[in-house]
Amino acid sequence: MYILGISCYYHDSAAALLKDGVLVAAAEEERFSRKKHDFGFPSHAIAFCLRKAGITGHDLDYVVFYEKPVVKFERILMTTLSTFPRSWGTFREAMITWLNDKLWVKNTIVDKIGISSGKVLFVDHHLSHAAGSFFCSPFKDAAIITVDGVGEWATTTIGVGKATWDNAEKNNINIFNEMLFPHSLGLLYSAFTAFLGFEVNEGEYKVMGMAPYGEPRYLDKVHKLVELKEDSSFRLNMDYFSYHYSTSKTFNRRFEELFGPPRKPEAEFFTTMTHPNLTGREAEVEKNQYYADVAASIQRVTEEALLNMANHAYAKTGLKKLCIGGGVGLNCVANGRILRETPFEEIYIQPASGDSGGAVGAALYVWNILLQKPRSFVMEHAFWGEEYNPEEIPQFFKDKGITYELFKDDEQLIDRVVDHIIAGKAIGWFQGRFEWGPRALGNRSILADPRREDMKGIVNEKIKFREPFRPFAPVVLEEAAQDYFEISEPARHFPARFMLITTRVKQEKVTVIPAVSHMGTARLQTVRKEWNPRYYRLVQRFGEATGVPVLLNTSFNLRGEPIVTTPANALNTFQRSGLDVLVMEKCLVTKGG
Repeated sequence: MYILGISCYYHDSAAALLKDGVLVAAAEEERFSRKKHDFGFPSHAIAFCLRKAGITGHDLDYVVFYEKPVVKFERILMTTLSTFPRSWGTFREAMITWLNDKLWVKNTIVDKIGISSGKVLFVDHHLSHAAGSFFCSPFKDAAIITVDGVGEWATTTIGVGKATWDNAEKNNINIFNEMLFPHSLGLLYSAFTAFLGFEVNEGEYKVMGMAPYGEPRYLDKVHKLVELKEDSSFRLNMDYFSYHYSTSKTFNRRFEELFGPPRKPEAEFFTTMTHPNLTGREAEVEKNQYYADVAASIQRVTEEALLNMANHAYAKTGLKKLCIGGGVGLNCVANGRILRETPFEEIYIQPASGDSGGAVGAALYVWNILLQKPRSFVMEHAFWGEEYNPEEIPQFFKDKGITYELFKDDEQLIDRVVDHIIAGKAIGWFQGRFEWGPRALGNRSILADPRREDMKGIVNEKIKFREPFRPFAPVVLEEAAQDYFEISEPARHFPARFMLITTRVKQEKVTVIPAVSHMGTARLQTVRKEWNPRYYRLVQRFGEATGVPVLLNTSFNLRGEPIVTTPANALNTFQRSGLDVLVMEKCLVTKGG
C-alpha cells in the first residue's frame, strides 16, 4: 500500500511517501525549485517520491493533506471579522489566496496527481505534527507536545501516544490540552524575530544565535506580553501584536513603545563578545547589546513555557519518554533544557519538525490510526532525499571542463580530505541522498577544522556570506560525544543525531574546538557508522590524525539559498564561494585544480 503525504500553501512545502507504513522518500519542494521556503504545491517533491518508488500517481492508495483547509479558512474568516476594519487588508488577501488556491486543495491534488477524489484525505494540522514525531520514534508510548505558529485553530497541544508493533492494542494519539489562536508561542517568538531585524519563518534560529551574546534583562517586559500559567497554558496580551489583523507586521506601536525601535535588518551586529576592540563605536555596541539582551529574554521565556509544558505532560502521563513536534521543536536550546531539567529520560523530535514534516506525519497518521496497521518504521536517520548516480559524476565534471581526481578507494579519498582540512581548507561534501529537514547532516555539508578559532569567521564571511555571529555545529563520533560535550549516554538521544539539541561544551574542551563552541555551548550532531559509514569514517580518520574526533559541519549552501540538491547546485555554490575543495561522491576538485 502506498500513501503519499503532502504539506503546502503556508511555508516549506513537502511530500513524503510510505510503502506499507515504511518511509520510501521525503523532500521539501525548495530543494528542487531552489526557492527558499517554497510554499507552492510540491509538484517536484511529489514527482521525486513517485520516481523513487518506481510508481505513478495511479498506484497510490491514498494522498493525505497535512491539515483541514475548510477549518483553517473558518478561523481566518472569524479572526478577520472580529478585528474589522483593521483587518481589511488581511481579509482581502485571504479571500484572493483562499478562493484561488487553498480551498480547492482536493481538486488540485486530483488534477495534478491523477487520482480519484475518494483517495484524498485530510488530517488535522497538529495531529500531523504529533503523528510525525510519535510514529517516527521508537517509543511504544510517550507524552507528546506540539508547538508552532498556528494550524487550523490550535497553536499548541499536549497529549499522549500509545502503539504497539504487533497491534496487540490499538494505536492511538489522545490530545488532552490545547491552546488556540491567537495565543501562540510560535507567533510570539516570530514577533521578536521581526523586531530583531530577521525574516519571520526564516530567522528564528538567528534569534537563538544572538541570544547567548546577551543577558535576559527584560523578562519583566516580555512577561507583559505573555502570561505563563501554572497549568502550563499561556495567554498573550494581544494589545501588543498585529499578526491577527495585519498582512505585513507582527507587532504594533505599543510593542515598540515597550521595547523601543526595531533593529534594522541591514544593521551590522557586533558586541564586545564578538569583537573585543571596538573603540569609537561604543554607541553601536550599546545598541547591539540591547538587542542581544532582548533576544536572550524572549529565548528564556520560550524555554520557560516549554519546560512548563513538558512538566505538565509528565504529570499527566507519568511517562519517561517525550515526542515534540511543530516548528518550535527546532529550538534546540529549549530541547536541551527539557532533557536536562525535566523527568523525561528520552526525547524524540523528527528532523523536519516544522510544517514540511507534516507530510510524513499525515501519511503515518492514516497508516497507524485510520487504518490501524501495525507500526513498522522508526526514523533512525534523515537521508530520505534524492541521490545521484556516483558513476555519472566524472562525466559531469568532464562536460563542465572541470579538472578532478577520481578515487577508487574510499580510504585514499578520506585521507586526502583530512589532509586538506588539517591544512585549513573548507570542504564542500556531497554524497548519497540529501537530508530531510533543515539541517545538513553529512550528505550536503560544508566541513572544516573545529580546532582553528579563525575558521568560524572564515566560513561565515567568505563562504556562507552570512552574519559573523552565527554559530556552527560540531559533528562528533557518537561514542566520543560525552568526552567533549555535557551529554550522557549519547546513543539514547535522537535529537543529537538530527542536530536538534544544544549542550554545553566541556570546559576543558572549549579551547580545543573553539570554532564550534558558541559561548560555551554547541548544537551537536552525533554520528554512528550504521547511519552514514563514509561520513563516520571521515570524522573518525580526522580524529586519528589529530586526536579530535570532531569536525565543523554546516549546510552546503550560500546565504538565502536552499541547501544544494544536484551536482550542478553543488558546483555552482563551490565556484561562487570561498570553498577550497569540492568532494562529490568519489571525485575531488580543488580551486585552480
